[in-house]
Amino acid sequence: MSSPSVLVLRAPGTNCDKETAFAFEQSGGEAQLVHVDELLSSSELLANHQIMCLPGGFSYGDDIASGRILGNKLRKQLAEKLMEFRDAGKLVLGVCNGFQVLMKTGLLDVDDEEGPQATLAWNNSGRYEARWVKLRSRPGNCVLLQGIDSIELPVAHAEGKFLVRDQSALNQLAASGRLVLQYTSAHASPAHSPTLKPAIEYPANPNGASADIAGICDASGRVLGLMPHPERFIFAHQHPTWTRLGTTGVGDGLKLFRNAVAYFR
Repeated sequence: MSSPSVLVLRAPGTNCDKETAFAFEQSGGEAQLVHVDELLSSSELLANHQIMCLPGGFSYGDDIASGRILGNKLRKQLAEKLMEFRDAGKLVLGVCNGFQVLMKTGLLDVDDEEGPQATLAWNNSGRYEARWVKLRSRPGNCVLLQGIDSIELPVAHAEGKFLVRDQSALNQLAASGRLVLQYTSAHASPAHSPTLKPAIEYPANPNGASADIAGICDASGRVLGLMPHPERFIFAHQHPTWTRLGTTGVGDGLKLFRNAVAYFR
């Protein structure tokens, strides 16, 4: 079977698009960088791809709020096409700024009759956080996290705190298997039920996210948004301790891209 085609969407301020395309190519995919203006003028481009990725960076300078301008552009002009893309059995990945964009497109199904169940807000520290974090995965039916129990990735964001509206909304997201990725630490034990207050302290939870959430998926399991950057850890030597530990080979982040490509094989 031919390699799945990946549309990596970029916009003014996006700065992780080439690394993301490279990660997909290292996994056997064929990646194409597409500017948002090109997609808006030729929405049929979506039909030519099996995977769409919204990479990290600072789309439109993060003016107003992170990801809001690009998210609103996509929601107002491409909502129907994006839903058709997802419902056709295709995959969508949003990383960091891409996660912020996904939260505003409707593809992650975070809205109900009362409005958004969750959003991404400023880190509790009030500043940009760039550090490595440990993550616990509960993949359920999430395609990109299959076979992953734990993972270590870098984060780099200022507005990455997953903030849930109330406990009822958090319970609904948890019951539907949507809370697929959580910050953890070496001494953490799995919580029996999620609470709005994080169980993991800073800096293991770098932003103060409700229930330590680092990533969520939609109900189908084919759309994933996460704050950490898997494309920045595809080789072992990208980890800061690789010389001390003598690690070689691939990094944890490559697993997500391999899962995406394998889904279409």
